Amino acid sequence: MKKIETEIPGVFIIEPDVFGDHRGWFMETWSREKYANIGIDNDFVQDNKSFTAKKGTLRGIHFQNAPMAQAKLVSVSAGTVIDTAVDLRRGSPTYLKWVSVELSAENKRQLYIPRGFGHGFLTVTDNVEFCYKVDNPYSKEHDRSIRFDDETIGVDWGISDPILSDKDLNAPVLNDSDCNFEY
Repeated sequence: MKKIETEIPGVFIIEPDVFGDHRGWFMETWSREKYANIGIDNDFVQDNKSFTAKKGTLRGIHFQNAPMAQAKLVSVSAGTVIDTAVDLRRGSPTYLKWVSVELSAENKRQLYIPRGFGHGFLTVTDNVEFCYKVDNPYSKEHDRSIRFDDETIGVDWGISDPILSDKDLNAPVLNDSDCNFEY
């Protein structure tokens, strides 16, 4: 397994070891001991999977406010996405910085996103299956979104007119949000 640092400390890419032969391939998507050795020692309590039918669909920027904030370990089991993490921790040296990574069924990469970050992804292909482990369960009371095109954050999604849910279309900008993350 290879850990690749990103421009934001604490957010990193994982390239799992993949073992293949004439029958196909095998890889571990989670091992408490091996991942703890590279700095992921979260107690993941829930696995989620979503399906997105159409290329050009944007999901995000999502997060859960403290005390139900979630660290995430995300990957793609079908298709390709551009996955983005945004530092929303007031006082952080990387506050409002973001990093984007291509995740695909083909490259088998994972992205680790710690608590205090917003998260979103854009589908690059049709029929995307997106997988994520979280270290806090879903809490409707703490569930939040920020507009994908918030100029304060300035994520370059590479698309001007994505397919959005009503929730994401009507999400507030950061300055109107009650985001409560502190560094």
